[in-house]
Amino acid sequence: MLSLIPPLASTTEIEPLQMPVIDFSMLHRANDRSSVIKDIAMACREIGCFQVVNHGISKSVMKGALEAASEFFEMPSESKAKFTSPDISKPVRYDCSNDGINKSRSFLKHYAHPLDEWIQFWPLEPPSYREKMGRYAVDARRVAIGLINAILQSLGLGEAYLGTKLEEGVQLLAVNSYPQSTQPGVTLGLAPHSDYGFITLLLPSCPGLEVMNHTTKEWKAVMQPSDTLHVHLGDHLEVLSNGKYRTVVHRAMLNSENSRVSIASIHGLAMHEKVRSAEELVDEQTPMMYEESSFRDFLDFLPANSTNNKSYIDSLRICATEQ
Repeated sequence: MLSLIPPLASTTEIEPLQMPVIDFSMLHRANDRSSVIKDIAMACREIGCFQVVNHGISKSVMKGALEAASEFFEMPSESKAKFTSPDISKPVRYDCSNDGINKSRSFLKHYAHPLDEWIQFWPLEPPSYREKMGRYAVDARRVAIGLINAILQSLGLGEAYLGTKLEEGVQLLAVNSYPQSTQPGVTLGLAPHSDYGFITLLLPSCPGLEVMNHTTKEWKAVMQPSDTLHVHLGDHLEVLSNGKYRTVVHRAMLNSENSRVSIASIHGLAMHEKVRSAEELVDEQTPMMYEESSFRDFLDFLPANSTNNKSYIDSLRICATEQ
C-alpha cells in the first residue's frame, strides 16, 4: 500500500518531502497487487518518486555495498586513478574533477548486467569490492525489474510489455562519494539533473538527496529511513509514457554532519535499443511528444551538449509546431 513516511529532522532548511512508500512484497500477492499498482500510478503521476520497503534485499547486503563503496574511495589516489578516462563509454570509469554538474563529487561508474560479463572489469581493490557490490547489484536489479513491470502495468500496457528487451537491458551503477560540508556556502555536491533510464534505485549512507516539485519547482529534502530504497523516474520512462509520467530533477547536497556515499542503480534498455512513446498512449488528443532515443544517443548527447544547459529530456521533446 501507499503510505507516507513522517518527515524526520532535516539537515537543511529545505522542507522534507512527504514520501509515498510502496510495499514491494505486496506486488507478489494476487489479492494485493492491483491496489499496489494504483499506489504506484499515483506516486509516478504526482511526485515521480517513491520509496520501497520489504524489497527482499538483506541489511547485510546493503551494508556490505556501502562499506565496499567507502573502502574504494578511501584508497590512495593513485589506486583510483587507474580507472580515470575521458571516454564516458568505458565499462568502468572514475572521476573526481569538479565541472558543471560534479560540484564536490567523486564517482565510480560501471556496468553491472549481465554481471558475469562486466564484473571482470571492476576494481580488484578493496578485496571485497566485487563480492559485496556484485551481491547488491543482482538484488537491486531483481527489485528494479519488478518495479518497472509494475509501472508498465500502471500505465495500462501490461507488465510484460517490454518482454525480453527489459531482461536484456542495461544496469549502470554510479557509486558516489561526497565530502562533509565544512566550508560556509559550499553545499552543492551534484548539480540538478535527471537520469537517462527508466528508473534509478538509490541507496545512500545518510541524507543529502533533494528533488524538485514538478509544478512549483520547489526543492524538497528526501528523508530515507534505513532499509528502504529510494526510486525515481528517469527520462526514458517519461518518453515511454508519452509524458504521463515525468522524469525527476534531483540534486545532491553535502551533509553538514557526515561525509556521504550513495549507490545509484540505473536501469534501462540495451545500449542501442531505441525507446519510443508507447503507441497505446498516443492518439489525436495526445500526439507523440518525444523523439525516440537510446542509451547510446544519451552518451553521444553529453559531450555535444557540454557548452549549454539543455537537458537530455528537453532535447527529445517535440515542439507543438512540429506536430
